[in-house]
Parts: sequence; C-alpha cells; structure tokens
Amino acid sequence: MPGKSGGPSPISRNETVRVSMERILREGPATARELSQRLGVREADLPEHLGHLEKSLRTRGERLRIESPICFDCDFDFPRRHRFTRPGRCPECHGRRLSYPEFSIR
Repeated sequence: MPGKSGGPSPISRNETVRVSMERILREGPATARELSQRLGVREADLPEHLGHLEKSLRTRGERLRIESPICFDCDFDFPRRHRFTRPGRCPECHGRRLSYPEFSIR
C-alpha cells in the first residue's frame, strides 16, 4: 500500500508523470521496471516519457544517464546502446537473460 512508512514515496496527484519521474531519478538510479511500479504506469509507456525527460534535462544543462544492460550468461555489455528499452537478446551468446538499463540524472 503506497504511503506506508519506509516504502518509496508515491507520486503526488498534482505532479505529472514526468515531474514524478524526475524526482525519483534525483533520489537515485532506477530501472524501467522500478519506475513503472513507483509511478503506476505501464512499462511500455516509459520510453516516451524518458525521451521527453531527456530533452527537458538537456535544456537545463543536465543529462539523463543510461547504464547499459549486461548479459547474465556471458557478461557482454551494450556499450553504445542509447535506448530506453531492454534488448531482446545478447548479440554474442544469443542469451535472453539480460539486465534492465538503469537511469539516473547527472
């Protein structure tokens, strides 16, 4: 139940999804799955919100940092990947056990 002490702070009804997302990312890094749960929005809708947040931050001289996903089977990382979604499979071993990209503001 949102609002219990010790849990993540819920989004305020007077905040937009993007303002709430920015507030959460300023508290520390988060994956799309974590953002989806905390914001109460579908994970499939987050790439659009993250794209807009990235543009807003850029105009203020800040950046949305994306920590690349890693393959759990062969430790391959996706060094030049700048997408907001998790890849479907590893290009090295074709494994599907991949971490989620992690987002933060710097």
